[in-house]
This record gives sequence, C-alpha cells and structure tokens, in this order.
Amino acid sequence: MAYNDSDSAERLAAFSGGPREEDLLPSSAEQSVKVVVVGGFGVGKTTMVGSVSEIRPLTTEETMTQAGAGVDDLEGIERKTETTVAMDFGRITLNERLVLYLFGTPGQQRFWFLWNGVIEGALGAVVLVDTRRLEDSFQAMDRLEECGVPFVVAVNTFPDAPLHPAPELRNALDLPAGVPVVTCDARVFDSSREVLLTLLRHLYTRATEARAAEDPPPGQAPSSDSPAPAPGSPAPAPSPVAAPPHPSEAP
Repeated sequence: MAYNDSDSAERLAAFSGGPREEDLLPSSAEQSVKVVVVGGFGVGKTTMVGSVSEIRPLTTEETMTQAGAGVDDLEGIERKTETTVAMDFGRITLNERLVLYLFGTPGQQRFWFLWNGVIEGALGAVVLVDTRRLEDSFQAMDRLEECGVPFVVAVNTFPDAPLHPAPELRNALDLPAGVPVVTCDARVFDSSREVLLTLLRHLYTRATEARAAEDPPPGQAPSSDSPAPAPGSPAPAPSPVAAPPHPSEAP
C-alpha cells in the first residue's frame, strides 16, 4: 500500500489552506498514547498504519535500490518495489478521550539504526509477523524487550502464508505466556483496530497487576522486604505506575 504523491506541487497545494477539519483533534481528547508498529521487511507495517489512520498517513516510502541486495529477503514479496526509509506516522481516535499516535519502523536492516528514536517514549508496540518468515521478527522483539516496551504479536494473514495455531506460533517465537498473539489483515481497518485494542487491554492488565503488586490491599502489612521508615520521616510517595484508559470504553 503506497501513499506517496509524486507531484510536489499538489502536496504544497494540499497544505496551503491549513489543516483539514477532519484532521483536527477532538476537543474532548484527554490522553494520547504513542504506539509503534514493528516487524521484519515487507510484513505490512506501512499498510497497517495507513489502513487504520484517520488522517492522511505520513510515509517515507522510497523506491527500492540494489543497496539491500543480498541482505533483504524478498521471498514471498517479490513484487515489493518500495520500502520505508525513516518511519510511518498515523493517528486514530479510539474514543472521545483517547488518541493513539502510530509510528511504523523501517524494515530494511540498513535503516534499523533509526529504531531507537522511533521507539523512544512508546507505551507499547505491535509486532507484525509473516508466517513465511518468522525469523524476521526475532530482532524486533529482542529490541523491544531490551527497551522494556510491552508488545503484542499480530500475524498478518497473507494469501499464500501458512496458518498455524496460536500455541505453535507462541512456541516458535519463544513468547512468554502473557504476550497476546492475534491474527489480522493489515489492509482492513476493523482488523487493525482490533489489534490496537488488544494491545491496550494488554497494557491495562500489566499496569493493573504492577500497581496491585506494589500496593497491598487495605489491612495487609507491607512486605517484610521493605525497610521501615525512620521516625518522623514523610510518607513515601505512591508509585507512578500509569495505566492507560481501559479500552472497553472505545466505541
């Protein structure tokens, strides 16, 4: 899926009148969340951001050159002619209060040095997977784990890709039990939106569990591992474990 405009004059004309009314944030928006969409080369990251974005997505797609020859695996995506060289950007309003900003990472290995800047500040991530090339997703998941970014795995259903039960995929990808695995069609709005809702539910569950672990129920003594405060010292501040709004409120 390409969103490039080859005519720069048309692009300038489109922006000369300022932002379109449909591109403005609703005045009721209270919280925004940064989400990154990562995965191997040609797995559908640009397509997902474009299909679900309510604004015209910003893409940095350029024509592929020979620079990736011998490095990028084109098996199954031989007709791919463009590649993301920096990032993709889109936005989706899930309800009147919650907005997601979506950032897609480049897939070609020679652009992976840009990942740290794109991932920084993200609350969560979607790892897109192609079952024809599962190994291409390993480095993306490793990078997220190193950065401490929670993620869900979304299997993009290509027409000629083999289908596997979720337990088999979880085992093949060596995923922890708590990481959700879902299937999707990155070309379809509803399917991509459901992936994002799954991620928000996962983030909400993680934050709720972390808060419960740090704050014992009323009447329960704190863990003996915690040192007792010195007499006269101020009470400790509550732990800043932030939970995103519960995604069940989304229409």
